[in-house]
Amino acid sequence: MSNQNNQILKNTNAQILDEFNASVMFDKELYSQDIKGSMAHSQMLYEQGILCLEDKEAIHKGLLQVKEEIESGKFEFKIEHEDIHMAVESRLTQIIGDAGKRLHTARSRNDQVATDFRLYVQEKSLSIKEQLKELISTFVEVASKHTSTLIPGMTHLQHAQPVNFAYHMLAYANMFKRDYERFESSYERNNYSPLGSAALAGTPHNINRETTAKLLGFKAPTANAMDTVSDRDFALEILFNISTAMMHISRISEELILWSSYEFQFVRMSDEYATTSSIMPQKKNPDVPELLRGKTGRTYGNLISLFTVMKGLPLAYNKDTQEDKEGVFDSVKTIEISLKILNEVIKTMIVNVDKMQKACKIGHLSATDLADYLVQKQNLPFRTAYYITKDVVALANSLNKDISELNIDEIRSANEEIKNIDEEIVMYLDLKASMNARTSFGGTSTKQTENQIEVFKTWLTRN
Repeated sequence: MSNQNNQILKNTNAQILDEFNASVMFDKELYSQDIKGSMAHSQMLYEQGILCLEDKEAIHKGLLQVKEEIESGKFEFKIEHEDIHMAVESRLTQIIGDAGKRLHTARSRNDQVATDFRLYVQEKSLSIKEQLKELISTFVEVASKHTSTLIPGMTHLQHAQPVNFAYHMLAYANMFKRDYERFESSYERNNYSPLGSAALAGTPHNINRETTAKLLGFKAPTANAMDTVSDRDFALEILFNISTAMMHISRISEELILWSSYEFQFVRMSDEYATTSSIMPQKKNPDVPELLRGKTGRTYGNLISLFTVMKGLPLAYNKDTQEDKEGVFDSVKTIEISLKILNEVIKTMIVNVDKMQKACKIGHLSATDLADYLVQKQNLPFRTAYYITKDVVALANSLNKDISELNIDEIRSANEEIKNIDEEIVMYLDLKASMNARTSFGGTSTKQTENQIEVFKTWLTRN
């Protein structure tokens, strides 16, 4: 092979290696956090007498110019810069000269990236938390209109007992409240500053980590530099929190898909969030809930991917952790758009009260009320009451009626042991009465549901 061909091959291999090694094309997402961290670091260096005032002011002015260039689209990101930290520092040095070279005193890219990434995760935890609060508010708003609207409560996707639609909506409000609390808890647990940990062992320079922590909005500096530069628990936490919230989004999406089908027709989604078939104009497809359900899988993948990256890493920093960011960026964008869209879907859906009510007359939803009545009023053992109820259900089936539609004579004829049962049992088997009988704390009665709504309204006001 000629020398010329050898050189071409070497250049090609070098270019491939540069592209393989570089992260700047995705970690540029952290530009604002990087600049914020650098301004805090330089301010601390000045206060500690490590930087002179002139250099500190030049650095701050230059960093603001770099930020403006990035945000206006003038900044040119280059593979040779390798990462966002070197891209910013290189341009800063072009603008202000040697003062820019002093900025990296008493820090390493190891603590710099940990700081930038943690700042990003903390900021996103707060913003996602606010989106969750808005979604919870929407569920509560819908619930407040349907505290007496009956819908079949299901187990195993089979009709079980009558509940009200508000109660069903509040079940999801509770799920998303737990998600809110997870993001809140993670924020508090991870609100410590990595800056000043340097490469892995701290620095001999007379820095003040409390100063940079305060300037960056952290509670305090992290306690151990070696742990700090290799820690990505905060990234795993936000990925787990997002995955769990997306699982909840997927569950309500699945119900919306079922409820909007011809078999259910409980809700109708706005045309904005459904599409017609390309060849069947009569068909309205729940595309948006299906996409929400589908996107959950990618957030699971991002979580498992980072778990896999981290599981075998020795202390301290390793280049493997460059793989930590793209999955987080992707999951954050996924949850942000998913929460926004789901909120609008719930706000605009039309509830078909009549269809829900009609569906409650399928499956003998008030059968348990008969068994409970026999235990409470006739002092029968529950298992005996259970078998009597089975006989009444069998009779109702033979008459093509729901148990709630039986008259007193029909009920009495079902089993010898209840031939003299009081006529009030008919009232107990009424579907709305059945729903309102569940008065235990957390139950589905209209009164309990209204109490739950008030608790949520108070919580929303306080948070």
